[in-house]
Amino acid sequence: MTEETAELTAKLERLGQRLDDAAARLAQANTFAKFTQSSSVLEAARKLLAAPGGVEVVYERIAALESAGIFTGSDWEFPESLQPAMAANTLKLSQDHTLVLECLSELRLVAVAREEIPATGMSPEEARQFLARVLALNLRLVFGQLDEAERVRMGRGADLVQWHQRFVAEHIGFGEIIEELINEIWRILAQRPIETGPVQQMINSVAAYLHSDEPGVPAANTRGAERLISALYGPTRGCQEDPGVDVYRERLAGMDEQALRNEALGFGRAMHDTGLVSPYHPVFLRYALDQAPDLLPSTLGLSSTGIDALTCYSELVHELIREAVWPETAQVVYGLSGLLERGVLYSGPVPPALWRQIHLEVSPEARRLLGVFDVESHPTARVRLLAGVINVLGCPRGIGQGNNPTCQSARALSMWSSNDPDYLLQVVAWAARDNDVTAHFEGRALSSAALNAEQPLVPLFDVDPVSAVTVPHLDALYNEMGRLCAARGEDFHKWVNPEFHGWWVGRGFAIVVDVATGMLVNFDGFVRRFYACYHPLCNGNNPVIHSQPAGVAVTDTTGRFVGWHAIAIERVGFDPEGEMRVYFFNPNNDSTQDWGQGVAVSTEGAGERHGESSLPFEQFVSRLYIFHYDPRDEAADAELPDGALERIASMARNSWAAGRC
Repeated sequence: MTEETAELTAKLERLGQRLDDAAARLAQANTFAKFTQSSSVLEAARKLLAAPGGVEVVYERIAALESAGIFTGSDWEFPESLQPAMAANTLKLSQDHTLVLECLSELRLVAVAREEIPATGMSPEEARQFLARVLALNLRLVFGQLDEAERVRMGRGADLVQWHQRFVAEHIGFGEIIEELINEIWRILAQRPIETGPVQQMINSVAAYLHSDEPGVPAANTRGAERLISALYGPTRGCQEDPGVDVYRERLAGMDEQALRNEALGFGRAMHDTGLVSPYHPVFLRYALDQAPDLLPSTLGLSSTGIDALTCYSELVHELIREAVWPETAQVVYGLSGLLERGVLYSGPVPPALWRQIHLEVSPEARRLLGVFDVESHPTARVRLLAGVINVLGCPRGIGQGNNPTCQSARALSMWSSNDPDYLLQVVAWAARDNDVTAHFEGRALSSAALNAEQPLVPLFDVDPVSAVTVPHLDALYNEMGRLCAARGEDFHKWVNPEFHGWWVGRGFAIVVDVATGMLVNFDGFVRRFYACYHPLCNGNNPVIHSQPAGVAVTDTTGRFVGWHAIAIERVGFDPEGEMRVYFFNPNNDSTQDWGQGVAVSTEGAGERHGESSLPFEQFVSRLYIFHYDPRDEAADAELPDGALERIASMARNSWAAGRC
């Protein structure tokens, strides 16, 4: 047992004893006073639920808690009166003791469903169906895929709810929600995230259920599951039964030329079909590099564009494979394919910058941020970071902010990867090697090391390696730039965004909210300007050349205002159905979001490229509150479609702008 594990075990024992003591006092209270005297029990339970492994400790005591009267006098006293939709919303929208009571109520139903405590108001089957419906309504909470509204509203309670929901799912089985779970996996994979850990965990859950002794699920409900499972654990004939990487490595030596070619094609096809990379894929790629290099294009699934880049920079690409591609960093294979397909290597400074990255010495502080403390560990911090760099260069829109308020920095990394990859590589080198990123604001040099000198950098645990190393520095710089503008009386993004992101950011700046009062200002003029700058039929068909930073007012499913969020406008154009849409990058973990009033952000099926979000033009403008533009490109006297201004104003004023008019 490690020291960390021992500390956690001791902590859980202490908290469990406090819960026992509080429950004993509650049991002695009169019936009419139980609800008013339950706060100490709920607080003790909250601390346990918020600790890793704490939900199991609470579950062991759920029968005792019910017997003590924790539900007496509350809305949860009679399980038969509970509604799944209300329970699902309580988990997302509530805090403190209301949230704890909901969690305890569901743990009680888990025990009922498993026939570990007598049924009270619900039969075991009814309890199972109730919990399955709650899980289906909150499926993304099980695996941590929060949208912006959930991330903001749940705050620190997100971990508590996720651990709780995961416990419920594991203990009642996935049979009732298997179809929703599979659809959820495919929906997330369509966005091609760099960090695929949560998705792989979901696939493991599906695989475990399908191979368990649980009652069978109709084949129609599991359509697509086998493709997901095989993409991870058996994408080719040579590894279809998941023999283990060591056995597979031995098999490769005995394969003839045609068998190897079939393996290469199978790996490339499975990877591009799902966006997932099997641990067997790096084993084959490394073998092909030494024994059959002509198979590299097929193994990477390259088109003629990628093959040309591979041919021109073969020495560099081969070294990247040798250094960064391992079963533990399997997803880098997809990033490498994307890097070659994008033609990033044809940018003169990028190849030498990647050679530098290959040999870059990672500082102890950067290793700490990466969560790699041992210099000799495998993969080392240097290898993990190199793999992360390849992924970011190959999938610029696969970057996510995690459950962190770092949307500006995540957006910057994506924009640099798309527009200025050599600068991105320089920032990574500064952060990883020197523990200091330098930026300039209006001629003034800023040092992240100096800004962070008073306290250690806080690691981010649910982001890609590049974000883990750079974002703490970038956030410090961005916040300092904002502080320097605080006294100017206007929104600081006007000055900060061009200085922080790059020269391509338009110097024109439009905002529809007065900074001092929060009220709308010249809404009609704001909308007309956006049309004149971005709508192809109003601006002379002038395309978006460089992605531009913008800000949206995020709303929940009811249209209520949640907060401001940084995005990047990628392009504007007709979708396959002939509707004009704005395609944008959203650094949130999951970009498929429902913003109410029918404003549902799409990530596939409407002409989106991997990682893009989109909305019809009018719906997008209804949630927009700031954007940048080039004043020289603004069309004069742009004519808006009939009724567009009124429709946009109605959507805004009936959602986030309510009370701001």
